[in-house]
Amino acid sequence: MPGISGRGCGAALWHRVQALLQPALHASRAPSRFWLLAALLLLPHPAHAMHLAEGLLPFGWALGWTVSVLPLLALGVTRLRQRVAQNPLYSPFVAMLAAAVFVVSCMPVPVPIIGTCSHPCGTGLAAVLIGPVMTVLVTFVALLLQALFLAHGGLTTLGADIWSMGVVGGFVGYGVFHGLRAVRAPLAVAAFAAGMLSDWATYAMTSFELASALHGAQPLGSALGTLLLSFLPTQLPLGILEGALTAGAVVFIARRRPALLHFHALPAPAPATS
Repeated sequence: MPGISGRGCGAALWHRVQALLQPALHASRAPSRFWLLAALLLLPHPAHAMHLAEGLLPFGWALGWTVSVLPLLALGVTRLRQRVAQNPLYSPFVAMLAAAVFVVSCMPVPVPIIGTCSHPCGTGLAAVLIGPVMTVLVTFVALLLQALFLAHGGLTTLGADIWSMGVVGGFVGYGVFHGLRAVRAPLAVAAFAAGMLSDWATYAMTSFELASALHGAQPLGSALGTLLLSFLPTQLPLGILEGALTAGAVVFIARRRPALLHFHALPAPAPATS
């Protein structure tokens, strides 16, 4: 999900600092260059960030998104405890997916039009493997760690980020996968569509969150359309890439460890009868 300010996309910030320094570096001697570089690096610079940045949403909007996602998080914790009691292997599997979502969503791609970043999400794959409710819980863990230790996103906007990436992305990915499997689509095709549409749905929801809270005097539809168009150059190919990664991962698991798909992706095999 995008953010407008904060830390992130370090390469973009470094190029900006280089651009600011270039004229002065050519015009000064070595000692001056050092102190100028030190001074400029200590000054705050606007940077691109991932997810919705801290303080970006008005308090009422941020509180509303956070409170509304709490029941899903509570349900996720309850289901995690129930399933771990049934199968101890479920806990490390969920932890592995949380780590995957954390890593995948830390891969920024700058959006030059509006000065922010896009990134893959990984929640489509998680929804296929462990279901949408558990995906909400996994997303919460990944985004909380990113906000606390990487300054990606923020605590006040955590609820909105969970809604776009975990709730909308997770439920869309889950629904698409099982809808296609119900009409006998191949496993790879269903997984590809789930990953791709989950990614696109995440950014559509993020655009709605930004437009609804910040459109001001501009009509909501106009602001929403502008944000959606801004993400098209990066999000269209990213969605296709995420679809391919999701399909590859699901097919690989189906070949090597098919039992893992029985948590949610595929029905468990019927017990043998004598």
